[in-house]
Amino acid sequence: MHHKSSTTTHGANGNGKRPPGRPRSEQARLAILRSTLNILGKAGFSDLTIEGVADRAAVGKATVYRWWPNKGALIADAFASSTTPKLRFPDTGSVHTDMSQQMRQLIKVFCSPQGRIVSAILAAGQSDPELITAFRERFLKPRRREAYATLRRGILRGELRRGVDLDLLLDSLYGAIYMRFLIRHDRLTGDFVDRLSALVLSGARPRRKFGSRSRAPVARASARH
Repeated sequence: MHHKSSTTTHGANGNGKRPPGRPRSEQARLAILRSTLNILGKAGFSDLTIEGVADRAAVGKATVYRWWPNKGALIADAFASSTTPKLRFPDTGSVHTDMSQQMRQLIKVFCSPQGRIVSAILAAGQSDPELITAFRERFLKPRRREAYATLRRGILRGELRRGVDLDLLLDSLYGAIYMRFLIRHDRLTGDFVDRLSALVLSGARPRRKFGSRSRAPVARASARH
C-alpha cells in the first residue's frame, strides 16, 4: 500500500494533481514577448529579428512562428502585453473622468521608454503594411472596443447624446494626443488631457430644448433618451 501511494503522488502536490505553475508552452510564449521587448529597448526596431528573439528566449524559431506569423505581429503583441494592464478604462460613473484617467495613463506610456517603441512602430509602419496592420489589430482595436463601451455607458447615463459619432469622438480625443506625441510641438501633460476631454465631450452632450435649464439633472436627460 505504501509503495502504491508513493507512485501515485510522484511529481504531484500530494493529491494527484500537477504542481502549480504555468505550462511550458505559456512560459515559452512569455519568454518570447519579454525577449522582444528587451531587444527593442536595447537594439531598436531595425535590429530585431525572429532568429534573435528565439535565441534570446532559448526557443526554436519554429516556436516563435507558432504564435506569430511575422515580426510585425510579434512586436505589436509584445507592446500590447506590456501596456494593456495600464490602459484599462475605469468605470467611475463619469464619462469625462473615465476617459481622462485612461488618457492620462496613455501619455504616461508615451512619455516612458515604451514610447520609443510606439514611435518606431508608427515610423516603420508607413512603409511596412504588415507592421501597421498588426499594431492596429492587436493593440489599437482592443483599446477602441473598451472605449466604445465607456462612451456607451455615458450615453445611457445621459451624459452624451444618442446617435453621437463614436469614431469621430475617439479620433478627436486620441488624435490630439498622437499629434503632440509625434510632432512634439507642445507637451503631453495631465492638464492637457483633462482640458481636451472636457472640450471634446462637451460637444457631444445631449442637446437641450429651447428654454430648458442649462444644468438639467442627469436623471431627466436619461429619461428623454
